[in-house]
Amino acid sequence: MMRKIIQVHVFKGETHYVAECLDLPVVTQGKTLDELAANLQEAISLHLEGGDLSALGLADEPSVLASIELEPLAHAKT
Repeated sequence: MMRKIIQVHVFKGETHYVAECLDLPVVTQGKTLDELAANLQEAISLHLEGGDLSALGLADEPSVLASIELEPLAHAKT
């Protein structure tokens, strides 16, 4: 079965947001989430360019699903 989604983990580093693909050897960063999204699309496209998607287990024109790791929530004191 071909996967239609490329999964990505996004987290805040010391100075930039970082995106790591779980399905591909792709990592990129950006100062803002908008910059990160653009960099991620470009990095994935470059990685897949000219390649056989089916050999990677991917369907034609896969989409990207990003999970964002947020800072821990401060608990209210009672």
